[in-house]
Amino acid sequence: MSELRKDPIIGRWVIISPDRGKRPTDYGTEPENTISGFCPFDEGNESKTPSEIYAIRHSDSKSNSSGWKLRVVPNKFPVLRIEGDLERQGLGLFDQMNGIGAHEVIIETTNHKHTIADLTLEDVVRILESYRARILDLKNDKRFRFTMVFKNYKHAAGASLEHPHSQLITMPIVPKRVWEELEGSKTYYNFKERCIYCDIIRQEIGQNVRVISENDRFINISPYASRFPFETWLLPKQHMSNFENIRHEDLFSLGEMLKDILMRIQKVLKDPPYNYLVHTAPFDFKNPEQYHWHFEIIPKLTRVAGFEWGTGFYINPTLPEDATRYLREAEI
Repeated sequence: MSELRKDPIIGRWVIISPDRGKRPTDYGTEPENTISGFCPFDEGNESKTPSEIYAIRHSDSKSNSSGWKLRVVPNKFPVLRIEGDLERQGLGLFDQMNGIGAHEVIIETTNHKHTIADLTLEDVVRILESYRARILDLKNDKRFRFTMVFKNYKHAAGASLEHPHSQLITMPIVPKRVWEELEGSKTYYNFKERCIYCDIIRQEIGQNVRVISENDRFINISPYASRFPFETWLLPKQHMSNFENIRHEDLFSLGEMLKDILMRIQKVLKDPPYNYLVHTAPFDFKNPEQYHWHFEIIPKLTRVAGFEWGTGFYINPTLPEDATRYLREAEI
């Protein structure tokens, strides 16, 4: 029988429908339309991208030339542009401001074919360090309030280029989805004087039915009210509200767990398209004890259709506990 499960953070209801229950092998993904030929992100094509903002390079290499390990460049077709001043105005009952922000691309490796699951731990730590460095830099701009780091893997998940990359968009406003998490966390904290994410981690470790993997500092879990099949959260065990405040030495433990879960997803689901998102607090957040940063990793296995759009409910055909078991038992 189906279950209705309520997300304890934002109060969203999810329908878990095991009658439609799907094993990993039941999910078919559309064939990937790979683009062969020229790639602007390949080493040697640095002149085909905007000038780099940040790079990790071999010591004898020069900016905007070959010899890099990772590059960050402005998106050639940005959704928000960094130049200009914020101009807020009201048009009757409507609100408007000009599209100020930052939109950057993290070119993760010189290897055109490698995924994060294929990279070395050192390579993965380099990617995470670039996220931290760019957020810290953009945080100094008083026009901006929030940065979302995200990765679209494969065309079906929104990637326009095959070369391994992720993106960040910095905004002058805090998105509604983030406000929902902040408000839900605040309500729980005001009632219990504890972080809801910390309580979730403690309960999941105690029950051990949705814990996929863990190390001393981080944990991969299937959320109780998973919106999507094989949705996974990666959380720090120690409370911290802002991703950019992570210690450099903890990036290795984080990289280990990010690589671990992506290897499991790749193995169990036959390398599906996926998105991952870094949920972190706004720059000016005044109550760090109330919020807990985390990664959300969402394989692209189902489609959102009319019922979901009309109601805000999600239908998940795989029990999170079953997804956990498949991922936990994967040989990687």
